[in-house]
Amino acid sequence: MTRMRMALVAAAAVSALALAGCAGGGGATEEPTAEPAPTFEAGTTMAKLQEAGTVTVGTKFDQPLFGLVGPSGVPEGFDVEIAKIIASELGIAEDDIKWVETVSANREPFIENGQVDYVVATYTINDKRKEVVSFAGPYYMAGQSILVLADNDDIKSEDDLVGQPVCSVTGSTPAANLKTLGAEVLETDTYTNCLEPLRSGQVVAVSTDNVILAGLAAQNEGEFKVVGEPFTEEPYGIGLKKDDTEFRNWINDVLEAAYEDGRYEEAWNSTAGTVLPYVEPPAVDRY
Repeated sequence: MTRMRMALVAAAAVSALALAGCAGGGGATEEPTAEPAPTFEAGTTMAKLQEAGTVTVGTKFDQPLFGLVGPSGVPEGFDVEIAKIIASELGIAEDDIKWVETVSANREPFIENGQVDYVVATYTINDKRKEVVSFAGPYYMAGQSILVLADNDDIKSEDDLVGQPVCSVTGSTPAANLKTLGAEVLETDTYTNCLEPLRSGQVVAVSTDNVILAGLAAQNEGEFKVVGEPFTEEPYGIGLKKDDTEFRNWINDVLEAAYEDGRYEEAWNSTAGTVLPYVEPPAVDRY
């Protein structure tokens, strides 16, 4: 258990002992005390956000299971739940989170320009992105796969995409992988915008991370299917300002605590876990 969580548990235990001592005198039982608010060193990002009482989070608005805006107008999904866990450890309630839509192409600029405090948006950690932003995590290991029409039996693996028109998203790792593979890539801004070209035959497949494709298939039951085995490893991380080492290390502490106390698994089971099996989270990379 991390030092942060140990400190909170110890504080709660002291409070419980104090209450038990008071109850022994036969007087009225006191109400349990609230868990103490976290304290952070002055000047850190954590302290600034806690003082502000609000946080701005970038996430996807069109990714079923991970980040999708539903009828409530608020995004829902696994990424959203991870973002909430981080905010809660800052003492910030769900209602005080401002959600900003981040598509693949604008995640780095939004972080660099301070338009968001952190990004949780099916965001693959790679060395090129590390040149401009920092990452906490990874908190999930995805892999690139292929979505085709339900009656398509010709596409079975990435080898069948060579020379074929395939849709993916501008600025994404999957789009770059497809170009290297030799596919003819139709790029758009969101994966949902790839579905109509797939329906019409403009492309033979959509390719991105398996978890995203599984969500699209589940949302459009009977129309599409995911084929082949994942052919890459895509470690999802939490993007934040470059070289904010204290914030990055603190988020990693929060993730590890959530792995241990069950909040991570609960977040998965209530979102992506309705379609995909639970797998143990990867170890965070404290680079």
